[in-house]
Amino acid sequence: MENHELIKRLGRVAVLLGGDSAERPVSLKSGKAVLQALRQAGVNAEPLDPAEEGLVRLAAGRFDRAFIVLHGRGGEDGTMQGALQTLGIPYTGSGVLGSALAMDKLRSKRLWQAEGLPTAPYALARHREDLAAAAEQVGFPMIVKPSREGSSIGMSRVENLSELERAWSEASRLDEQVLLERWIDGPEYTAAVLDGRVLPLIRLETPNVFYDYEAKYESNTTRYHCPCGLDEAREAELASLCRQAFEAVDGSGWGRVDLMLDGDGQPWLLEVNTVPGMTDHSLVPMAAEAEGLDFQALVLRILAATLEVQR
Repeated sequence: MENHELIKRLGRVAVLLGGDSAERPVSLKSGKAVLQALRQAGVNAEPLDPAEEGLVRLAAGRFDRAFIVLHGRGGEDGTMQGALQTLGIPYTGSGVLGSALAMDKLRSKRLWQAEGLPTAPYALARHREDLAAAAEQVGFPMIVKPSREGSSIGMSRVENLSELERAWSEASRLDEQVLLERWIDGPEYTAAVLDGRVLPLIRLETPNVFYDYEAKYESNTTRYHCPCGLDEAREAELASLCRQAFEAVDGSGWGRVDLMLDGDGQPWLLEVNTVPGMTDHSLVPMAAEAEGLDFQALVLRILAATLEVQR
């Protein structure tokens, strides 16, 4: 389809950004980048921040479709997807179920286990009284994480029970579901998924303890390797695993799957992101560029998928 014809068919587009989750600052930055790219391509795109405007303008604005760039709860967990579906507005990315499942790391892991896909051993600690038994089950070192937060918010690596109690207290302020997950010592990779295809894998390297919020969005010492350094057969094998993981949680459109390799080369799935970052540090645009898609072409591809999806 020629670009001018595509632009015409896309109509009036709401770029949903900001929101009220813990990831609001990143969403604002991602959303502004998407908005600028769409406008430069000639798309009639308008920013809309649900935290400031609610859904009133969305419902009354006669928008033809929505580009969701809301990270975290309220935008990436099926809530906004359900609202858009009710309003009859086509939207980018995964549907209600896929968004909800991917946002919940506990449910994702349970689904992967049911499908026979590898994910790190873990325990759920809803209460402080659960910690000793959960620690014995998982073993130290471990990583503590809120089940339904993104951008590594609230995550900590812990070495003993005392550190665990402090990390759990921090994570439990964000989510009543706190995961204790076995620490995987090895390289981390990420796989961007676009229209059912896995783009070239990226290997992440950081001097931080792990790929945390600072490493993702603020640090200039994080290194991104694409090509990722694996041989072709091994990369294809991991790409296939990531595609299976994405489909298992009912992901669709676009997204990102994170995994790690341990010292024996065994892969362990970490999580799925259904609205990944779109900042200058973000991974999906990096993988797309390696595939020959610049940022503008990428956002148009993501948005164009709304012309075909039937929900």
